[in-house]
Amino acid sequence: MRDYGKVSPQFWIGRTGKSLRGNAEAQVLALYLMTSPHANMIGVYHCPIAYMAHETGLTIEGASKALQSLIDADFCTFDAVDEYVFVHQFALHQVGESLAASDKRCKGVENELAKVPKNQCWQAFRARYAVPYNLPIPHQNASPIEAPSEPLASQKQKQKQKQKQKQEQKEGGAPRKRSAPHDQPCPHDVDQQTWADWLTLRKKKSAPVTETVVNGARQEAEKAGMALDAFLQVWCLRGSQGMQADWLKPHERQTQSRMTFAQQDREDGMRRWEEMTGRIHPDRKQGGEVIDVDGFEILGIQR
Repeated sequence: MRDYGKVSPQFWIGRTGKSLRGNAEAQVLALYLMTSPHANMIGVYHCPIAYMAHETGLTIEGASKALQSLIDADFCTFDAVDEYVFVHQFALHQVGESLAASDKRCKGVENELAKVPKNQCWQAFRARYAVPYNLPIPHQNASPIEAPSEPLASQKQKQKQKQKQKQEQKEGGAPRKRSAPHDQPCPHDVDQQTWADWLTLRKKKSAPVTETVVNGARQEAEKAGMALDAFLQVWCLRGSQGMQADWLKPHERQTQSRMTFAQQDREDGMRRWEEMTGRIHPDRKQGGEVIDVDGFEILGIQR
């Protein structure tokens, strides 16, 4: 753990700080990521959302929304698979804008980056700091972008498939396209962040995302008396390949669905209207409580 960290006062009046004004949860999370006990000198470190929530006092949902706000503001990059975060301006303040090639800190930066999995945070850091920090070019045979070579049997299978497609084209038939395992659209009642997290989990587990799988998840959610969005949230938190209603614990069944951005905007608008008028918005659904009020009292007539 570092003894101290530098936080520039310009954060509050800079471009990023201005974009976060009025978003207290995002501001708290931004300060946390700049001073996190898990951080290193380059600002690329392992920090699951569960850590962010626990150590700031935010809920998992609040931390997730705040993190998305920081990503949208270009404050950081987050790799959901490896659960790594890259705070974009962190190294600039902790290390410096640039280093001379003879500066021993160049080797320190290189050593810290070598500990990071070669994910999108690793790539984003190199794209931003490789030149100013004189980082060596990675070996081509160890490129993180290139996938490992396929087995010979797989190559032969692909060749046969191509030959079959060519034969179908010659015979006048168009080659059939296989649907990608993760190209199912986000259901209308599921938040985009929840859906993205679930797709990432399925990809990590090498599990398909088909219409049948989504329909099965919806059926299990209905069995549990939950909205699909809340059911998928619990699924992501568990990190399991499958999920059934019978597996859920009582507190997990209480998970609330996230509002979509459109729903949140509508809710905020109704709340502002209610604050200004002192009345309940006409579009808001009311409960079934019936209040018996004398009509003369409503009109202000004394009997």
